[in-house]
Amino acid sequence: MWIYFQKNKYCFFILLFFHLLIVSSCKKETDTYVLNETGFVSDIDNNVYKTVKIGNQWWMAENLKVKTYRNGIPIPNAQSENDWLNASAAYCIYDDNDYAPGLLYNWNSVIDSSNIAPAGWHIPTDQEWKELEIHLGMTQADANKLNWRGTNEGEKLKIGGREGWSAFNNVWATNESGFTALAGSCRLSNGTWGDPGLFATGFWWSSSSFSDNSIWYRYLDYKESRIFRSKISKGYGFSIRCIKDY
Repeated sequence: MWIYFQKNKYCFFILLFFHLLIVSSCKKETDTYVLNETGFVSDIDNNVYKTVKIGNQWWMAENLKVKTYRNGIPIPNAQSENDWLNASAAYCIYDDNDYAPGLLYNWNSVIDSSNIAPAGWHIPTDQEWKELEIHLGMTQADANKLNWRGTNEGEKLKIGGREGWSAFNNVWATNESGFTALAGSCRLSNGTWGDPGLFATGFWWSSSSFSDNSIWYRYLDYKESRIFRSKISKGYGFSIRCIKDY
């Protein structure tokens, strides 16, 4: 009986060793590395948003979904293509899809003096986006460039693992920043919906504009680990992430 026990004891430890080896070598899709300070903020419609401190900045960790300006004036809903083309300030939900993470807003709603951001918050400038990117590891030289920049800063912004984004090769989001970016796609200036749509792309406004009516924005893609920066006309519909006032 003692010999039988000894043999089985060794088998048990061998099996336990291999089990731990396999578990430790697997990459969980839900793994994140967020150690940031977090909080909450609410808007005038009583939507409550998670917030996260990234470096010296406080960001919303969710896309804006408010339908009322800070002063109580409703933001016009321009869901139809015709309404979008003829609207001044407006919002919509991507293709009437309930899975869309937040709402899409046109530029006029961003700059309206009625204020779309909750009290104490604002739409980030291009420079504030750069500060976020540099904190995540991007060089100042890359931050100043156009189009795809940096290395893996986009992975640090996206929600962790494969959640909320289409899978593509070795592009693997970590959400290391706690920003929790989701793929809300966009609306084009002609009123049509961005393609390939939800779970593939995410676009966010900045508040920095130019004399030619173009505006800086940021873009993340399911096939990319980097962050895209460029200018675009104000007729598009993008998501909004607010940043806390200093």
